[in-house]
Amino acid sequence: MLNIDKYKVDIENLKCKNVLDRMNFNTTKDITSIREIIGQDRAVSAIEFGLKMKQNGYNIYVAGSSGLGRTSYTNKLIKKHAKQKELKDWVYVYNFKNSNEPTSLSFKSGEGKLFKKDIEDIIDKLKSEIPKIFNSKEYEYHNRLLMSELENNIQKIIEDLNEFSKPRGFKFQVTDRGLMSIPIKEDGTLMQEEELGNLTTVEIKRLREEGIKLNQDSKEYIDKIKACEEDYKNKNFELDKNVGKSLVNFYGQYLIGKYGDDEKTKKYINDLCDDIVNNISKFKVDNEENQQNPMALLGMMSPKNEEKLFSKYKVNLFIDNSECNECKIIVENNPTYYNMIGCIEYKNEIGALTTSFMEIKPGALHKANGGYLIINAKDLLSNPFSWDSLKRSLKTEKIAIESLNKQYGYVVTSTLKPEPIDLDVKVILVGDSYYYSLLYAYEEDFRNLFKIMADFDIEIDKNEENIYKTVQLIANKCNEDGLKHFNKSAVERIIEYSTRVSDNKDKLTARFNKIVDIIYESSTISDENNEYVTRDDVQNAINQKIYRSNKYEEKLNEMFEDQTLLIDIEGEKVGQINGLAVMGTGEYSFGKPSKITASTYKGRSGVVNIEREIKQSGSIHDKGVLILSGYLGSRYGKEKPLSITTSITFEQNYSGVDGDSASSTELYAIISSIADIPIKQHIAVTGSVSQKGEIQPIGGINEKIEGFFDVCKIKGFTGNQGVMMPIQNVKNLVLKDEVVEAVQEGKFNIYAISSIEEGLQILTGKEIDEIDKKVNGILEKYRESDKDDSDKKDKK
Repeated sequence: MLNIDKYKVDIENLKCKNVLDRMNFNTTKDITSIREIIGQDRAVSAIEFGLKMKQNGYNIYVAGSSGLGRTSYTNKLIKKHAKQKELKDWVYVYNFKNSNEPTSLSFKSGEGKLFKKDIEDIIDKLKSEIPKIFNSKEYEYHNRLLMSELENNIQKIIEDLNEFSKPRGFKFQVTDRGLMSIPIKEDGTLMQEEELGNLTTVEIKRLREEGIKLNQDSKEYIDKIKACEEDYKNKNFELDKNVGKSLVNFYGQYLIGKYGDDEKTKKYINDLCDDIVNNISKFKVDNEENQQNPMALLGMMSPKNEEKLFSKYKVNLFIDNSECNECKIIVENNPTYYNMIGCIEYKNEIGALTTSFMEIKPGALHKANGGYLIINAKDLLSNPFSWDSLKRSLKTEKIAIESLNKQYGYVVTSTLKPEPIDLDVKVILVGDSYYYSLLYAYEEDFRNLFKIMADFDIEIDKNEENIYKTVQLIANKCNEDGLKHFNKSAVERIIEYSTRVSDNKDKLTARFNKIVDIIYESSTISDENNEYVTRDDVQNAINQKIYRSNKYEEKLNEMFEDQTLLIDIEGEKVGQINGLAVMGTGEYSFGKPSKITASTYKGRSGVVNIEREIKQSGSIHDKGVLILSGYLGSRYGKEKPLSITTSITFEQNYSGVDGDSASSTELYAIISSIADIPIKQHIAVTGSVSQKGEIQPIGGINEKIEGFFDVCKIKGFTGNQGVMMPIQNVKNLVLKDEVVEAVQEGKFNIYAISSIEEGLQILTGKEIDEIDKKVNGILEKYRESDKDDSDKKDKK
């Protein structure tokens, strides 16, 4: 009689041990709250190194699964290790040389706001003070001299003109309608209107013809008058410029003295002063006169028009860092093209879209300039042109604001082209390993721009330090969010849950979002009369979390109970075995036993995978089945062909099958079918197998064991039911208390094996030599029968 008890897993290996015995605290209220990154030394080291590197291209890609706290941890590391850079303010101003290309100016942090205020204050002062200068007696005196000079020159020209026109019977005179030629009588006096009315038609015609000829002949004198007027305008303009220049230059020198260290800013101030002087007439009329001017009623000098006239003297405070007193970190949650590089907004004015340099808006790169920009890689790659804009900006070290129309290559009407701004930023992309591999393989620029990869692990070592930091995490959440504190037993249950999520007794999960969820839910469930959250509260929170998602699992268990799904958990059968699979609905996964059957008969097709034949088998499952052929051939067909056909299938399975965790189970069913040796139905099996017959570890071991346990519970325990699993998976066992208690009471058994031979002995109760002898005997019969058939064919 075989002793299979030696393969049973010890009780102490079925779940994790108490780890808080050596920690001296009663509740999380006794724990000092410290914010630290837990167990991610590799990732932390990579990020710290990337933050130290100042050279171009050492941007950082933070890899890892969602829920690890990658973004928040990265944020904390930047604040902890990054040095505060000297930030700059940026402004956009009007380009007096090319209005379509606004100029960018940079200032020390806080000076941008002052520059904007100084410019606007000076413009307001000039609008108030310039009209006063033009109302001064000195200006009126010089203006009167110019006017007198103009009048004298015009009068002299008119006198010469009259000398020229007198012999022709005309005299020129200035009227309300301008300079007019009037007929004269023989005594030299002007002809009156009534006298003109008494003339005959012939005389009027003659006068008109002579007047036209005179106007043509006197063009030289008219041109002289126009030249005098133009000369007066020029002299008056020069007078206005000279009068306003001293005042404008006074304020200009003040600005240069304050901001003139930068040559670009100094040039803008000089251009600003020159433009004001050249447009001094806009400043000559103050607001009070403007309002009293009748022309204002016609909209000629309305406040709206005045705003347009002076809008070019405004300053667009593009980036203001005056209130940024710590390391600048920008997290862009919606990295669209315009959100990344900024945009130019438009306004609808009477059906037309208008814009100006004041409508240039910053993007995330501008806001993070001089600091750090954190972006989710998936979001970045999901937005058209966003990755290209980021890549281009990092390569050129400049941020250029361009319309998407240009990116699409559309022909558009002219718009603003703001001067690019210098870029100095460290970009941190946060994503999973898939996106990192994708970018690294297909995007050469990514390799040159993101040379640092910080990989966050999904699990951490279950050592004393990390356990205590997890306890601190619970304490932090209680303090920050005003939750009830947890007693020691409740903390212990959370540690157990963390271990279960990691699927390894020696590890804790790094997906702290799952732990935080249990913290919140336990505190909510806890009885108001209890001062602290207890172990039962945590367990209830876990149970309710499962209950919200396990409807499908319960439906399947009901089908096992009413025998809609057929399964045998007692007796022995040939070519039939209970395999274990893991199914999932969202974040919740559970185990389900499945009947696997094998049927063997004479033939040469080898192992036929029915699931594969109907295209419901995944590639990994197909590989597992092919491995079975390799094992059978190696063990039983080295000298002679097997000469059999074995079909294998998952009964009552109407969806796809993938994975190789049932390959050993299928192999047991095939050998049972060949040798006609029955298999114990009360033992469910999981584990993959190599061609050499080695049992290999699989995933989801806890869910698989608990899935078969639930079915046995429904149908009734007999004391011999259990699960056979790979010995390597013992470290992954973190089973429910209910299962552990059942094993302890002898109701349920768990066996751990390392080879097919051990599994066959447990399932059949026979020595491996006996099984091999029977298999070889059956195969020999198939070979002889096959030989006889061949001989009969040859005779025919």
